[in-house]
Amino acid sequence: MALRPTQGDGSAGRWNRGSGKADFNAKRKKKVAEIHQALNSDPTDVAALRRMAISEGGLLTDEIRCQVWPKLLNVNTSEPPPMSRMPDEQREGLQEELIDIILLILDRNPQLHYYQGYHDIVVTFLLVVGERLATSLVEKLSTHHLRDFMDPTMDNTKHILNYLMPIIDQVNPELHDFMQSAEVGTIFALSWLITWFGHVLSDFRHVVRLYDFFLACHPLMPIYFAAVIVLYREQEVLDCDCDMASVHHLLSQIPQDLPYETLISRAGDLFVQFPPSELAREAAAQQEAERTAASTFKDFELASAQQRPDMVLRQRFRGLLRPEARTKDVLTKPRTNRFVKLAVMGLTVALGAAALAVVKSALEWAPKFQLQLFP
Repeated sequence: MALRPTQGDGSAGRWNRGSGKADFNAKRKKKVAEIHQALNSDPTDVAALRRMAISEGGLLTDEIRCQVWPKLLNVNTSEPPPMSRMPDEQREGLQEELIDIILLILDRNPQLHYYQGYHDIVVTFLLVVGERLATSLVEKLSTHHLRDFMDPTMDNTKHILNYLMPIIDQVNPELHDFMQSAEVGTIFALSWLITWFGHVLSDFRHVVRLYDFFLACHPLMPIYFAAVIVLYREQEVLDCDCDMASVHHLLSQIPQDLPYETLISRAGDLFVQFPPSELAREAAAQQEAERTAASTFKDFELASAQQRPDMVLRQRFRGLLRPEARTKDVLTKPRTNRFVKLAVMGLTVALGAAALAVVKSALEWAPKFQLQLFP
């Protein structure tokens, strides 16, 4: 909203603008203090850090992200990752560092398979936290949030995409029916999902803001964010010709001026209102629940929410005693602060094992990478 100065010399207008900036700086300073307070708690208050990452503005700076992202992923920064495989003299800048991280992670985790788009996620971590820390964080991410994209086939990645239309249907049946009639499918959102939007957003500030959000949330949150983008563009979609080519072309061109904070808030609301467990049947995933990274998120979230091993064991033991009662308690608990629920929610999600194929096409910027990955 534009500020309108009062009649006179304009000093009141300048004061109003200055006051707004002062309020913004005060809120920012307060948030920074709360983040550091959570970091300095013993044990680290990971739930508070999740709330900070989700709430407006996210983690604010890359300096803070270097401290908080490891906590969100339960990575011990006191134990440095192994040294890189390439001698320093053979490196040629960022591209070499990027290749090095990917090769090291795949070598240490032979159950993981490279997929086209993985490098978009790796480079984001590399630019924010540097090579050493990026290696540890991406390795943990690859065995949890991204694990479903790193299996030998892409059948299960398609299954995760199948959550998109049920979410849209819950909110806007008219839009859902139009897209179904157009037979547009969900492939337009594939690159959004598997790169956490890093491949399709040109402003790096928006990318890292989304990473703050996704790292603090359930592994399926990117598909909820994809849904709110489609819902936000409702009128554009309905104004299209009702055919696959027209709707796909529109949706595959993601706008760069989206109201990100509004959409993040909306995605969080939809996750609480329509949790994956309620959408699983429509996504035809019940029988595969235990095979996905999303279904094991509770263990991961529990491990990172409490840093002391004895606390983890006690809570996990209690969860094993009455898993059904525990799930019911989460779903029926009275509505509390939305950020709290998003930060600590670890629903047992019923969905199929999601993964993406090992692609035969190499990265265009690194032909030698193809030779090393696919001998």
